[in-house]
Amino acid sequence: MKGRQERMMKKGWSGAAALWFILPLFVLIVLKTDFLPQVARCLDRARWQQQTLDVAKLEDSVVGAPFSVSSSSDEMTVKVDAHKDSKQPNLFLTKSGSKDSSLINSADVSATKSNLRCNFSSTHMDTCAMEGDIRIHGRTGMVYVVASWAENGTAVIRPYPRKWEQATMERVREITIRSTEPGGRDGIIPLRCTVTRDTPAVVFSTGGYSVNFFHTMNDIIIPLYITAREYGGHVQLLAANYDPKWTAKYQHMLAALSMYPVVDLDTDAAVRCFPSARIGVESHKVLGINPALSRNGYTMVGFLGFLRSAYSLQRHETISRTRPRVVMVLRRKSRALTNEAEVIAAVKELGFDVVAAGPEDASDVARFASVVNSCDVMVGVHGAGLTNMVFLPHNGTVVQIIPWGGMKWPCWYDYGEPVPAMGLRYVEYEVTANETTLKDRYPQDHPVFTDPVSIHRQGFNHLWSTFLNGQNVTLDIHRFKGVMQRVYMSVAAP
Repeated sequence: MKGRQERMMKKGWSGAAALWFILPLFVLIVLKTDFLPQVARCLDRARWQQQTLDVAKLEDSVVGAPFSVSSSSDEMTVKVDAHKDSKQPNLFLTKSGSKDSSLINSADVSATKSNLRCNFSSTHMDTCAMEGDIRIHGRTGMVYVVASWAENGTAVIRPYPRKWEQATMERVREITIRSTEPGGRDGIIPLRCTVTRDTPAVVFSTGGYSVNFFHTMNDIIIPLYITAREYGGHVQLLAANYDPKWTAKYQHMLAALSMYPVVDLDTDAAVRCFPSARIGVESHKVLGINPALSRNGYTMVGFLGFLRSAYSLQRHETISRTRPRVVMVLRRKSRALTNEAEVIAAVKELGFDVVAAGPEDASDVARFASVVNSCDVMVGVHGAGLTNMVFLPHNGTVVQIIPWGGMKWPCWYDYGEPVPAMGLRYVEYEVTANETTLKDRYPQDHPVFTDPVSIHRQGFNHLWSTFLNGQNVTLDIHRFKGVMQRVYMSVAAP
């Protein structure tokens, strides 16, 4: 037994002697070959590759800690509270911070500070604004706000400003915003940048009702103008629910807002990094801007000027002329003028030059914008086509024909109330029970005639199917000419 111990001790001393001999040689190899940094890079690359493989799972797996909330009139400051019920809603935080830069990986030096502000108080939209190290991975809908001193949390935004319409918003893609520390110290490893810009980013959606021109202007273009115009074109637009046809159709407006092509956020595999970003767009009211709520005091007069510039429209203001020019916006499937030819003839008889424009004419936005801008007056039955009034020159006149059915206030709300702020004039013609084709479908004692508001109370679907989709209009030529005569006197040269 003793001999065995002696042999083991001799063997141990022999191994130790060998180790002491090899160790200086190993250190020399490390110093001469940069071996350890190479190992570190290999390990980092392996971690990044594994993260890339798992990135599609992030939307389901990344959840924020529960929050406690304090709110002001416009913003919410939300702090992580690990002791609160995890089922509380994932509101987000206003957070800025810094940490000893010696603790930060050299690839993440820009992450030493960040600033994130989210507003969930509006009935129209949710928005988040952020500065610092912002990383956006479109395909997974993830936005990382990387800061060396971050309270972990997650916010989810659908970047479309019809927050009060749940069914509409469910069709809009969710964007997840994740506040995290660099290097994965908090367990979440932010993706490394593959495309880096020194310009801000704005994330919006072409979902919702973008096939309708009213909603395109009200829900997308005007909010984009409020949100992105301040950057003077030096901004990257990223679109969720990306529609290439929509983007092509409104390319003039989009190009006037950004000098870069719109990014298809849904299929984008790049990790795009920006110094700042806005997720969601600002919206104030129907076809309008509230200068008091706009960071830069924007107005609708300014917005119309922006459109005239985007489409190179020649007329900035109406001038009196002996034969004023009027564009008749005509409908085909509902709320159509059944005596269209007579109406056009009557308007011409008053002294107007008339341009008759159907839906097919308005489909080419750039061409039709030029047609509208050449006119002094626009006339049409309530509907999306009237939204083309944004191309009229300053002091132009909008004549809205209001269909039967207690529709005066809803029609005014959409197209009457916004007009003065655009620098335009508004006139309306309200259809009587004798001028609607509903009289051919319902008896005179039906609530459609005796109590139209009772149809409204049955819900929007009933109102829509009865008074909007359910009728055409046969104008009383004599009465309509009286209204248009007054319009002529206000715009024609003496």
